[in-house]
Amino acid sequence: MFKNTFPLMVLAAALTVSAAHGADLPPQGTPFVNGCTGCHKAEPNTVFGYFDSVAFKSATLQLHGDSSVELMKFDEDEIKYLTAAGKKMDGDGLHKTKKGQALKVVYTEQGGVKTAVSVAEKPEVKVPAGSLVSTAEVAKLAAKKGAVLVDCRPAAAFLAGALPGAVSAPFDPATPSLTALPADKASALVFYGADSFSFEALAAAGQAAKQGYTNVKIYRDGVAGWSAANALALSPRGLKEAWIDQHNPAIILDARAAKDATKGHIAGAVSFPAAAAAKLVKNLPDSGKNPPVVVYGQGAGKDTAKVAKVLAKAGYANVRVLTGGYGAWKKAGYRIASGKLSAKATYAAKPRTGEIPLETFKSYLAATPADVVIIDVRNADETKGGMFKGAKNVPQQDIASRLAEIPKDKKIVTHCATGVRAEMAYQMLKKLGYQSVCFLNAKVEFDKNGTYTFKKE
Repeated sequence: MFKNTFPLMVLAAALTVSAAHGADLPPQGTPFVNGCTGCHKAEPNTVFGYFDSVAFKSATLQLHGDSSVELMKFDEDEIKYLTAAGKKMDGDGLHKTKKGQALKVVYTEQGGVKTAVSVAEKPEVKVPAGSLVSTAEVAKLAAKKGAVLVDCRPAAAFLAGALPGAVSAPFDPATPSLTALPADKASALVFYGADSFSFEALAAAGQAAKQGYTNVKIYRDGVAGWSAANALALSPRGLKEAWIDQHNPAIILDARAAKDATKGHIAGAVSFPAAAAAKLVKNLPDSGKNPPVVVYGQGAGKDTAKVAKVLAKAGYANVRVLTGGYGAWKKAGYRIASGKLSAKATYAAKPRTGEIPLETFKSYLAATPADVVIIDVRNADETKGGMFKGAKNVPQQDIASRLAEIPKDKKIVTHCATGVRAEMAYQMLKKLGYQSVCFLNAKVEFDKNGTYTFKKE
């Protein structure tokens, strides 16, 4: 039981007070808004989105929303950058922006070209200190079932993995009340969202207070904070529908003894006996790539917990434990396999939209089809060190003014030195009406002798 109840006046006001969280909540009608469109007014020349990449050689910034991509020019010396901590910077701030960082961008527009003049990182949500619970406190509550953990993220995110024992109650400002909460208004509730920048947990807790719940806390760090050192829980349905059916890459580890796993296992799983976990973890794909890892045993035994701890110690921060293990998977009637499991785990991130397989690109270099045009979008001075035979150089920042050189009746393949500007060029061409276009997402290095090498991360 909690020692302090949530300040009800502060909590109830969370739904109506947004001025203090201007960078937290995108206004209604603003591009890339995710889940907060019902509460706020539009701001002119402003977009909210998640940072994808930046190309300083073409002075271009790329953001994405749920289903949209925005490209903006910028002046590195003139642009104003505000970090989540409130530090003011110029364009140097973009050098340190993390992929996926939520940003508010104010821009000017001339001749259809948007130029960012200010960028602000989304700050952490402000929650009254007495209302916060730490990761350690949440872990104790989850173990003892001392509170109801309420996941405020969209249902699809919950299905892909959540805090152990949590219930799903997606926050929706258009919905007058929360569902999935216990009938007892004195029940201890802990609300959480995706991370410490997500307003949804505070807002959902506000809804709960209005509904009369009196024992409410917020785990501000959310899924991101929990995953840093703890495994998420994943149901058999979640593994099938959110991962396998969607072809989302994940490493699936069978923590049982090999002799048991060969009798029946989840198709595609890798043998990873808990007794040898400390040794086997060294053979897994680099933790720096943050690969999703799913661990299962026969049931809810100690083997999976042991493997999860070994993975956390080794730096894997994207781990899920299958609820009910293999027994629950089999009972659900999902696909199983038998025989010897693979002993080596591999991982390749899901290709980005528009990405061409490296091997296909190589085949185009060996014999370029008549209906394919390869566009080198690096700057002209970069091409002096080498180019692919038959490729045409059109710098990414010049594409809009040189469309006459890029045929619409052929397949366009863009590339650069890293894949960043190649993707930006792809996005530009798609917006300009090109139907058949793709890009190479790989690093390319040219040697003076005319040879080249690829590196796919």
